[in-house]
Amino acid sequence: MDTGSHLLMGATLGGLAMVDPVVAAHHEAAYAVMAATLIGSHAPDFDTLARLKGPAAYVRYHRGITHSLPAPMLWALGLGFPIAMLTGAADYVWTVVLWAFIAVCLHIVLDLCNGYGVQCLRPITRKWVHLDALCLFDPYLFGLHAAGACLWLLRVLPPAPLFLTVYTLTILYISWRLAARRLIRRRLRLRFGLNGRLTMVPSLSGRSWQFSAELDDRSVLGMISGRHISIDHTVMKQAEQLPPAVAATMGADGVRAFLQFAERVHYQVQERLDGYEVTWSDVRFWTKDGMPFGVAVQLDRNLQVLHHQLRWNKKTWEPPHV
Repeated sequence: MDTGSHLLMGATLGGLAMVDPVVAAHHEAAYAVMAATLIGSHAPDFDTLARLKGPAAYVRYHRGITHSLPAPMLWALGLGFPIAMLTGAADYVWTVVLWAFIAVCLHIVLDLCNGYGVQCLRPITRKWVHLDALCLFDPYLFGLHAAGACLWLLRVLPPAPLFLTVYTLTILYISWRLAARRLIRRRLRLRFGLNGRLTMVPSLSGRSWQFSAELDDRSVLGMISGRHISIDHTVMKQAEQLPPAVAATMGADGVRAFLQFAERVHYQVQERLDGYEVTWSDVRFWTKDGMPFGVAVQLDRNLQVLHHQLRWNKKTWEPPHV
C-alpha cells in the first residue's frame, strides 16, 4: 500500500496494542510500542533507498528481501531492542518486539493483496506473489482507520474496544475483497475458457476490475463490472525468437531488472533515422492508451545500446493503481 496508509495503520496498531495488559498498564511500554508499530509499519519500504541508484535498482530490490519470509522477525528484533532501550522500556523489550513483528507482518500482508506483489517467499523462491484484491491506496481502509484515529485523539472511545472493532472490520473487508476476487476470477475463466494466467487490478472505487487474460495465441485486456465484461485491447503473442534489435537490448541493466519482475512481456520495435527504439512492456498493467510500465531502449544502426529508461508512463493517480 501507499506510505500514508502504512503509517496510519501503524498508528492504529499502536492503539490496538492497548488490548495487551502490559502495554495498557505501563506508559513506558505504550510509548515504545507506538514507536515500534509506527516504524515497523513502514520498515519494509526502507528498500526505496535503492531508488537513489536509479529505477533499475528500485525495480530489482523494492518489495524483495525486505518483504521476505525471515524479514518480519529480523525487522522486529532490529527495531524492538533499540526502541525499548531508547525509550526506557527495557523491562518490556519482548512486548515491543512482538508488536513490531505484528506491524511488519501487517505491512507485508497489505502489499501482498496489491496487484504489484511481493517476493514474500524468499529465500525459498524469488517468485512475485500478488493477490490482486486491493489498490495501492484503498479509500475504504484509509477512511476506516482515519476515523478510528480521530475518535481516539478526541477521546470519544477508549483505544482497546475502538481498535478491536476497527481491525475486526479491516479483516472482514479484506476477506470480502479476496472472496470477490475469487468469484470474478472464476467468472472470467469460464467466460474465456482460461487455462493460462489471469491477473486483475481493482479500480479505486472497488466496483470494477481491470483484467489481463492469457489465451493460447493472445492476451485479452478488459474490464469487468458486475456481470458485464468488456474487452478493450487484444495483444497477440510474439515469436520466441527475438528480432535482432530486441535481442540486442537484453544486456541493458533496465531491461534485465524489468524482465526479472514482469510476468508477461510485449516488445515493440520502431525504426528511426539514426537507429531503432525497442520498447518492452508488462501486459498486466494497461490503460486505454497502452501499457504504461516498461523500458524504452534506443539503439544505433549497429544495434549498440545508446540509452534506456525504465518508467511508468502515467500519473500516480491514474489507473492501474499499483
